[in-house]
Amino acid sequence: MIAFFRYPTYQIFMTAVMALMITAALTPIWIKLLRREGLGQVVRIDGPQKHLTKSGTPTMGGIIILFTIAVTYSLIATTTMRGVVAIVTILACGLLGFVDDYSKVVKARSLGLRARAKVFWQLVIAVVAGVLAVNFAGLDTDVSVPLTNIVIPMGQPSFKIAFAGIDVIIPLLYVAFVYLIIAATTNTVNLTDGLDGLAAGTVTISMLAFAGIAFQQGRLDLAIICAAAGGACIGFLWFNSYPASIFMGDTGSLGLGGAIAIMSILTETELLLVLIGGIYVIEGLSVIAQVISFRLFNVRVLKMAPIHHHFEMLGWSETQIMMRFWIVSGILSGIGFGVYFMMAAGGG
Repeated sequence: MIAFFRYPTYQIFMTAVMALMITAALTPIWIKLLRREGLGQVVRIDGPQKHLTKSGTPTMGGIIILFTIAVTYSLIATTTMRGVVAIVTILACGLLGFVDDYSKVVKARSLGLRARAKVFWQLVIAVVAGVLAVNFAGLDTDVSVPLTNIVIPMGQPSFKIAFAGIDVIIPLLYVAFVYLIIAATTNTVNLTDGLDGLAAGTVTISMLAFAGIAFQQGRLDLAIICAAAGGACIGFLWFNSYPASIFMGDTGSLGLGGAIAIMSILTETELLLVLIGGIYVIEGLSVIAQVISFRLFNVRVLKMAPIHHHFEMLGWSETQIMMRFWIVSGILSGIGFGVYFMMAAGGG
């Protein structure tokens, strides 16, 4: 036990193992409960037709993943303000996803919450996360452009409000930037969660990259959260890999998207998210390209969007797509990880 607290690398490793074991132990119980209550996935009829066979598969597995992250963090990490901001953001995004999942299951419709409701609550989460991080966790509002000496100041314009006898600064431009990161990442991870094991695997890879960055920065609390998220996703993959026995649902995809977003913010590597979360950028851009090309030119650039469905329509199996997207995610995350260490070594 003494060695456990003496060596940070051992803490991070054991965090991942503990999270994996907790998730692997609780998920079968959760599956049985969901099946007993008849709470299953409602599959969109405009997606690939072979996905209709997945209708009724237990969903909301993200509850177990997020529970595991929170419990593991509370048991292992020393509580810090940045850690608290991370956990609050992850759970808040997960709660938004749960409401979305619940509305789908109860109303037996695949669309869930209205887009305007999601946008509003993502804005609320971003404002709370940004304000807490800047005022109580010492977060810098300047954003560095990787491999350059360019620093973008986002602290102004701002204003102060008095709250509980404390002057709270609200930097408007930076809060808007935080909203953009959280909204874009949660929504694109949600888009990626369209094939068995795809989102869980790519999130694991991104979390490993951020764990390394946080560890290099000396932020053990954040590294532990990343390790917990990665370990929980690996444990979940035992049941979520093709053919899936359970889906993470929006609870998981929005919560884990929130985890990736807040880690980029709290490690102050926001722009590296384009690489570390590059697979989500590709998924998001594929949808944007499809919509624009169809509305402007009545032409579809893909057989079906997001892009993983395009490859399905080309005849790739779900397992092929999953593994190849994991490889692409690993390459992009590795490049992002390498760029960060080049910056750190050069003092940039």
